[in-house]
Amino acid sequence: MKRYLITGASRGIGRAIAEKLADADVELLLHGRDTVALGEVCTAVKHHCDHVVRLIHDLAIPSGVSDLIDQVGKKPLNLLVNNAGIAFVKPFCEITSIEWEQTVGVNITAPFMLMQHFAPHMPPGSSIVNILSIAAKTGFANWSAYCMSKFALDGFSQCVREELRERKIRVINVYPAATDTNIWSQIEGKWPRHKMISPGEVASAVAYALSRPTDVTLDSISISSLAGNL
Repeated sequence: MKRYLITGASRGIGRAIAEKLADADVELLLHGRDTVALGEVCTAVKHHCDHVVRLIHDLAIPSGVSDLIDQVGKKPLNLLVNNAGIAFVKPFCEITSIEWEQTVGVNITAPFMLMQHFAPHMPPGSSIVNILSIAAKTGFANWSAYCMSKFALDGFSQCVREELRERKIRVINVYPAATDTNIWSQIEGKWPRHKMISPGEVASAVAYALSRPTDVTLDSISISSLAGNL
């Protein structure tokens, strides 16, 4: 049975990926902080997947990541999806040290710790998927901390890709443009959510990349709306 770990699976892109990859021969290890939302996801995927594990941990702090690793256990993973993320949208002069540290913790340190721990034990043909953002390639006013974290994870994972290539482990970076998720409800301003791509479209791209033969890799996947970057 294959083992898939997906962080940030309680809603949005993470939930869509979990629903897309749920299968009878898969054990889904789903991480989230919202116990109610994560429970709903687990209930939804159980129609297609009998083996579902809830992982409720705070990835903003190293001890939370370590607790998640302990709960996942020693059996190797076949897929790691680093999807969990956090964003503070404000002028850079207003970002607090706590907000900066939380951004680094969730968006950079947690993926680093998870890749460092699980990759050495993943068998050939396994994959690591990093859900990045167009903000990993372009800077946007008031998104400095978020863009910094995505740029950092992008560079780090490109290096990891080269280190794991000989072991036949794929590292796939996904760069969605603005995606219609809950994050926009928490950010001030009017956002054209009807023009954004959907989480399901991102999940379909991930599923397609994973379905390629194990000696074929889609290293980078950019997904955007024909309406342009929003």
